[in-house]
Amino acid sequence: MTHDEYVAHDATGLAERVRAGDVSATELLECALRRIEGVNAEINAVVRLMEKDARHAAAQGGNQGRGAGPFAGVPFLAKDLTTMYAGHPTSAGSRFLADHVVEADSELARRVKATGAVVAGKTNTPEWGLLPVTEPELWGPTRNPWHLDRSPGGSSGGSGAAIAAGIVPMAGGGDGGGSIRIPASCCGLFGLKPTRGRTPTGPKRGQLWRGASVEHVLTRSVRDSAAMLDATHGPDTGAPFEIPAPVRPFAEEVEADPGRLRIAWTTIPSVPTEVHPDCIAAVHDAVALLEELGHHLVEDHMPIDGPTFAKMFMTIVAGELGADIAEASAAVGRRPARSELEPATWALGLLSEALSAKSYAEALRWTEIMGRDVGGFFESYDLVLTPTVSTPPPKIGAISPSATERRQLELLGVIGSGRLIKMAGLIEQAAKTALDFIPWTPIYNVTGQPAMSVPLYWNDAGLPIGVHLVGHFADEATLFRVAGQLERARPWFDRLPSL
Repeated sequence: MTHDEYVAHDATGLAERVRAGDVSATELLECALRRIEGVNAEINAVVRLMEKDARHAAAQGGNQGRGAGPFAGVPFLAKDLTTMYAGHPTSAGSRFLADHVVEADSELARRVKATGAVVAGKTNTPEWGLLPVTEPELWGPTRNPWHLDRSPGGSSGGSGAAIAAGIVPMAGGGDGGGSIRIPASCCGLFGLKPTRGRTPTGPKRGQLWRGASVEHVLTRSVRDSAAMLDATHGPDTGAPFEIPAPVRPFAEEVEADPGRLRIAWTTIPSVPTEVHPDCIAAVHDAVALLEELGHHLVEDHMPIDGPTFAKMFMTIVAGELGADIAEASAAVGRRPARSELEPATWALGLLSEALSAKSYAEALRWTEIMGRDVGGFFESYDLVLTPTVSTPPPKIGAISPSATERRQLELLGVIGSGRLIKMAGLIEQAAKTALDFIPWTPIYNVTGQPAMSVPLYWNDAGLPIGVHLVGHFADEATLFRVAGQLERARPWFDRLPSL
């Protein structure tokens, strides 16, 4: 199979070719490996190959044998952060964990393997998934295939870049503040964050970031995302909560008529910041298209105390990072040296030790009440439409800490005082820089609602800019119906960057 033939199919289409006997899983894996060899030096999306295991799985036609599972024989890449694959390191983009091999698959990894997907390697991610761009010191920055001096976003930026570059049709992602939707927007892909609790976190984890972080995939087609969610959702033994099961398979929703929906739209950011005219234009374009499709669009927005939200969200993330570092230390058998964590991560870890249990609980309570307010706003609408991000894909280095900020963080890290770090306000400034880029997406991580970025718009510079649609809690079905409708009305599958 040539590369042009390979990228002409989504994951569902490639699996159909395998089942029909037109191509073997080994041939598809070779397509992916050749593409990695050809383009990865430019984009730095794949940081670790799992070639031995992948060749073994491909020789069987996929992990469950040819014809078994919806994606039997299809090459797949895993994000190198939360989903664990036995016998391979999960670095989380950190020097501290670069060579730490995990002993067992996580539940989501088991379910991905059961689809028959051939897991060929791991994709780049910022250290501990903390930034909305993918520029870890361990592996170096991932570059956007649409323009190599631009970021593919983060924290699933390696996965986004790998799909856009034609390495695989689908790859793993996790979304704790927009980390599936952000790279989907920056790379011209479809990215759905499922409802809190929809996909499993077991057997070693409960709620990721208190339920704010959810794992799924990035894809080129809507139906691939729906079919993978069909294969991976469902009860997870000992999970902290369960949510209503879908009425029918999500894959069927993609072809279903959504009916006439009432959709609120806004370009007003939830966290105060400037919004680039191209991102505003993308929303106006989507509003016009949705109206053409028969939906009722209303300009409206949910007022949120953005600065307080940013403070509370940062408090939760700091607390969770502190616990993550402690958990990783127990697994490795020692605490990390200061040189093994990036300055911002080390400082945020120190800050987590300076925060009180009361401040963490207050942050959780505040965000929970905010979630009730947002839920009340949604009672008047079926969906809400916003920009996904506030700017086109940013240049490499634009959102990571500057050289001056790094030196300040390093100095405070040497002193080792979380209290001084808190007083200096450097972490708050870094958080503001990140949230200026993503003023909408984290809101719906906290509320737990499903949300998606849809690639409908490219600016005059040829850069993709996604639009963001949010649904009711546990109602991915409506999102998939609308996504399928938009995909048919404005196809994007054949829009690929030229590398």
